[in-house]
Amino acid sequence: MPTNHIAPRAASLQRADTALISTAALAGVPEFVRGAFGERVLREANRAARLDIEVVASSDCFVPQRTIAAFTETVARASGEEHLGLQLAPTLSLSRYGVWGKYLLGAATLGAAVRRAVATMAFHARGDAMSLDVIAGRARIGYVSAARGLDGYAHMAWGTIGVMLDLCRAYLPATWRPQCIEVDLALPGPLAMAEDSFECPVVFGAPGLAVWLRSTDLSAPARDAARALPTLGDLACACSALHRLQGLEGVVANQVWAQVVAGRVTIDSTARALGTSVRSLQRDLNREGIDFRAMVNTLRARRALELLRETDASVTQISMLLGYSAPAHFARAFRRATGLGPTEFRRASCAG
Repeated sequence: MPTNHIAPRAASLQRADTALISTAALAGVPEFVRGAFGERVLREANRAARLDIEVVASSDCFVPQRTIAAFTETVARASGEEHLGLQLAPTLSLSRYGVWGKYLLGAATLGAAVRRAVATMAFHARGDAMSLDVIAGRARIGYVSAARGLDGYAHMAWGTIGVMLDLCRAYLPATWRPQCIEVDLALPGPLAMAEDSFECPVVFGAPGLAVWLRSTDLSAPARDAARALPTLGDLACACSALHRLQGLEGVVANQVWAQVVAGRVTIDSTARALGTSVRSLQRDLNREGIDFRAMVNTLRARRALELLRETDASVTQISMLLGYSAPAHFARAFRRATGLGPTEFRRASCAG
């Protein structure tokens, strides 16, 4: 599958901006940033991403690839750590990738796990692709990212390699090392540092990302007999219905949902996260008959339903979490959306 190179901005959203990725791709990263570089760097990176990544990383959120790229690039710039991705790679774990990660790791063999990843990539990232090829006794696990060409992609690339290696190591012995790694990054790059980090040869300038290993490694069985065994049905249920929306509506709805979860929604933040202007975004939405304010109200009501039904947070707390200036404003909006006040809804849910 060809990569999506990001061309200079046009007046409206480009196809590459509809590529989404789960915020689980940054699970554990905010904690790493805070510990390694401090709270100031984390706050600056969150501002660049237009989201509190720590809040949304553990939630059912999908955001534009450029949101993840902006976060990692800002961490690297603000910390002065040019090779951030190489530092992050060993800390990333597929086990923190929600139901999708558990589904992959529930496979009986490494080969089966990789084939699951190839078949279900859309549950983790829209626009990315994985592949598995066996050539003359060697196996190539490949990955092509829609983020290629974005500022910050190099850090994402090294992180992706780290997760691919984590998948392999879930099945292979602790002494296992890859035969070779390929990256679609141009030289000059941190060749010696990369080879020291991954303990194998690293090839730059490749058409995509790849981990090479012996084909016999694919038959390695799962080491954990008590591993979780989620099914494809579980994965489909866990994947947000918003993620299945296509085109402009899908990418905007997912970005708005992530902001709702984080507690503050603005059209300015949405436009910036998508790499466009407010005027251009409004024009694109109007062209497709999408009302931004109505979308925000609908998604806020959906989040309110979840919080009222599944938590014991007070109405005042939920109002604050959703970014309302006063509980009364939240109550009016909720009643307009559902026909019930928040307290009435909770009481009815408990009775049912």
